[in-house]
Amino acid sequence: MKRPIRIAVSGVGNCASALLQGLVYYAAGSRAHNGQAADGLLHPKVGPYTPGDIKVVAAFDIDARKVGRPLELACAAEPNCTTRFEKRLPRYGVRVHMGPVLDGVAPHMKQYPKPQTFVVAARKPANVARVLRESGAEILLNYLPVGSQRATEAYAAACLEAGVSLMNCIPVFIASDKRWADRFAKRGIPIVGDDVKGQVGATILHRTLATLFSQRGAVVDRTYQLNVGGNTDFLNMLNRERLKAKKISKTEAVQAVFRKRLADTDIHIGPSDYVPWQHDRKVCFLRLEGRGFGDCPIEIEVRLSVEDSPNSAGVTIDAVRCLRLARERRLSGPLLSVSAWTMKHPPRFMPDEEARQLIEAFIRGAGNR
Repeated sequence: MKRPIRIAVSGVGNCASALLQGLVYYAAGSRAHNGQAADGLLHPKVGPYTPGDIKVVAAFDIDARKVGRPLELACAAEPNCTTRFEKRLPRYGVRVHMGPVLDGVAPHMKQYPKPQTFVVAARKPANVARVLRESGAEILLNYLPVGSQRATEAYAAACLEAGVSLMNCIPVFIASDKRWADRFAKRGIPIVGDDVKGQVGATILHRTLATLFSQRGAVVDRTYQLNVGGNTDFLNMLNRERLKAKKISKTEAVQAVFRKRLADTDIHIGPSDYVPWQHDRKVCFLRLEGRGFGDCPIEIEVRLSVEDSPNSAGVTIDAVRCLRLARERRLSGPLLSVSAWTMKHPPRFMPDEEARQLIEAFIRGAGNR
């Protein structure tokens, strides 16, 4: 009999809410029966595992409206604003623990009224490693706000102490930082990171269009990607100091597909502004300027609109199950193919088609990384 995949989440925000809703949505037999195709899900089965095999056993947050509450209620608490496509979540028997605050809250967030901002709970942080051990968690999903360098490192250290795999969904570099990667490898723990891609999001679309130029013999001279949204992630990123790693992550993901790297002055990628009434809807504006045959100009402009958090959950749900396979196979350190397919800033960049083929081989057991 299969053992459930026991996960913990740090940050019970919109992304965690969308993932937990998805686990219920795709556990329904009519949507993913016996591994058959299910709309919106790339892999109904990864190895023997369906979404219904994933069980949440621990959760951490710092907001007073979530800490201490049952997880199923915390997922719907303000400031969360993602779409509720699955109206009823099960009773998990999990109460949200107080996490370490550190740099997890930008100072400017205090200038905004509820419900948008964080309300930091007046509680003592839990011992994260102890909670992970006692809950039996084997994978921690890191969903902290962008710019949470010290807080993410605290959770990474707790994973090392507890023997838990880390799936780092934000642009703080852990899996792609050799020092951290080596520590996980030495402890015999597989990890995936950094900065999760959307299922059909701005980064994968930008990479696809840039690759199209190259494959058809054309050249991109300059490009931009501007993103606006209304969730707390976009509010948090109004502090430009917290954006450094995010801009690196998104920019390098696109630079990696060019045959010749663009000058820094010819590429601009990153969050642009916060529009409260957009809620969890992200709107992306892409522009590519280049040249084709005879140096004749080519210009592409695209507007992409997605529900931001469910868009990332479609990728996360596969990466979680790949981490379970890696643990069963006693792999350690960063999973290169899984990270390249699911993350914007993996330890090793690959063309998307190569990463897709390698992750399919990994799932079949034909590849060990």
